[in-house]
Amino acid sequence: MYNKLVDELAVCGLNAVKAVAEYHPQNINRLFLREELLPGFRDICRQLAERKRPYKICDDEELLRICKHQHHQGVVAMIKEAVVEPLTPDDLDLWADEAKTGVVLHSVGNDLNLGAIVRAAAFFGVHFVVISEFDTDARLSTAAYRVAEGGMEHVVIRSVKRTEAFLRAASKRLLVLGTDTRARLRINEVPSLMAEHPGVVLVLGNEEAGLPDQVKRHCAALLRVPGTGNMESLNVAQAAALFLHAIYEA
Repeated sequence: MYNKLVDELAVCGLNAVKAVAEYHPQNINRLFLREELLPGFRDICRQLAERKRPYKICDDEELLRICKHQHHQGVVAMIKEAVVEPLTPDDLDLWADEAKTGVVLHSVGNDLNLGAIVRAAAFFGVHFVVISEFDTDARLSTAAYRVAEGGMEHVVIRSVKRTEAFLRAASKRLLVLGTDTRARLRINEVPSLMAEHPGVVLVLGNEEAGLPDQVKRHCAALLRVPGTGNMESLNVAQAAALFLHAIYEA
């Protein structure tokens, strides 16, 4: 839930709020929680008091009114508006120089997919996630933060106007791997593809449409996850986790 009047976003769920409190406590403006959870949040409550910011003991009904989400797990933090900064040439230079691993999301569909992919990215040590400015359904929402389970605090998120333009530049410095359910190469080819390219960009597309041709042409290789054929494809977040594991192991 985003509060336009004060430029705040509600972050709910134990792991999500604990991560913000640990890594970016300065972003928390207000905190609401059930009384039994207070011992685990004493440090951030003390910091809020020092900053003259409020925290309040609430029941579940009030927490639901605050965050508009039933899976709040007894705690809600109101944080500064989550703004995705535009990608700069310096970002790409840094990622290439340090051979970082990143994910590019081209119209992944919704904020739940975004949150799940960020969770997997954080788990496997991915450094950056790039999203399209025009993918308005995949946004940094209350739901995305909750599903990410704290992963938002561990990855750099940037936006681009045109995915293909970013990949054109990235492909000169990093290994760009695209996902395609009809690709000839399989996911087990990842180690051999990475043999001379430690820095990798994984490109994920829409579950129904996949990656468009103008994006595919900037990928060094297209890969798929083989299956029985009973289902046409995996959920994009499931596929992301499998590919990121393969990259991590490589």
